[in-house]
Amino acid sequence: MEMWTTPRRNQVLDTILLLGILLVSIDIKGVESRKYSASLTDFGGVGDGVTSNTKAFQAAIFNLSQYASDGGSLLLVPAGKWLTGSFNLTSHFTLYIHKDATLLASQDESEWAVIDPLPSYGRGRDADGGRYISLVFGTNLTDVVITGDNGTIDGQGVTWWDKFHKGELKYTRPYLIEIMYSDEVQISNLTLMNSPSWNVHPVYSSNVVVQGLTILAPVTSPNTDGINPDSCTNTRIEDCYIVSGDDCVAVKSGWDEYGIKFGMPTKQLVIRRLTCISPFSAVIALGSEMSGGIEDVRAEDITGIDSESAVRIKTAVGRGNYIKDVYVRGMTMKTMKMVFWMAGNYGSHPDNDYDPNAFPVIQNINFRDIIAENVTMAARLEGIPGHPFSGICISNATIGLTQKPKKIQWNCTEIAGVTSNVTPQPCNLLTDQGPDNACNFPEDSFSSAKV
Repeated sequence: MEMWTTPRRNQVLDTILLLGILLVSIDIKGVESRKYSASLTDFGGVGDGVTSNTKAFQAAIFNLSQYASDGGSLLLVPAGKWLTGSFNLTSHFTLYIHKDATLLASQDESEWAVIDPLPSYGRGRDADGGRYISLVFGTNLTDVVITGDNGTIDGQGVTWWDKFHKGELKYTRPYLIEIMYSDEVQISNLTLMNSPSWNVHPVYSSNVVVQGLTILAPVTSPNTDGINPDSCTNTRIEDCYIVSGDDCVAVKSGWDEYGIKFGMPTKQLVIRRLTCISPFSAVIALGSEMSGGIEDVRAEDITGIDSESAVRIKTAVGRGNYIKDVYVRGMTMKTMKMVFWMAGNYGSHPDNDYDPNAFPVIQNINFRDIIAENVTMAARLEGIPGHPFSGICISNATIGLTQKPKKIQWNCTEIAGVTSNVTPQPCNLLTDQGPDNACNFPEDSFSSAKV
């Protein structure tokens, strides 16, 4: 098949512009820098919402992969409804989804290969053994972009949710997007809907940007986490709007003895300008699978609406390792069950072989400049007996309560820290430092802010 070299690349870019796609600055790298371009229709794709395009995607990307070392390539998904099973990406590659294009995830399980569980987890999350491969998948890649002008990926997850609730799953449900063992990853300017499980899962990767996503799932759908950076270094999540049946952002790094053995932390993570609705989960969660460690997390300009908690730390005996050096500032919360939640008794183990002496260390956790209204309970902070969570700092936090708040606003056990200018009055385990003692938020930027 004839490939689109420079003249035809210019033609497709002109077509993209004529169709009204705005090539904002973050997209230019993925669009104009690619030497070769093609459309899915060049490989037999049919956008009628009925015809399977799995083979068309696989053929297109296989063909374009030959240009990875020669200027890279772009695959355009034009307007239409494109039914497809899973397909794998390649390096130096852009998947560009037109604003009027929708990828529809196939309901045919034969189009979802079963792959090994993640080595840092030891088993699937829904069932022992393997897991269904993600809809858009890639491993061992360099310079991969998944973007568009708010094009849509619809996981059609209802069937998967029903099987989960009925206990009919043999393997763990697929995610919408998973990129493994990769460097220089961009996922941007898309709408993701109805994922069978997690939506975006970069894992064992570095230099990751997730930007400008709208993620939508029914708030009662199971485990439809928004964005889950997992054992990643230098990740930036920004300008995303998420409605989820689980945590909007869940930071992870492996599960019990498997995560400890694998030993790859999530670190140097920036989360900013995030809006979240999640009535039964957290705006940002750290854990519970954190056995490789989590450190150097900075979150700011966060809005939570009708959510269970603002920032939640989830861990347990057996997790081991640490969550440390977490800095949060500028959170606006409206209608929350609680603002601060830390739990050292989360439980949920992959098997019975976890180390009962693997105690996680939780330290240097900082919150400042928090405004919340219509809140049922200010905080539930529960460390591990004999292994308290330490170095907690909360400053300049004003929490307005609902008309029927909990009698005890601060439930604190096995923790230590300080507060300044916080209402309602915190528990005695958080020492009042008096006014004008703001918690730290580093002003230097590590490399994730510059990816």
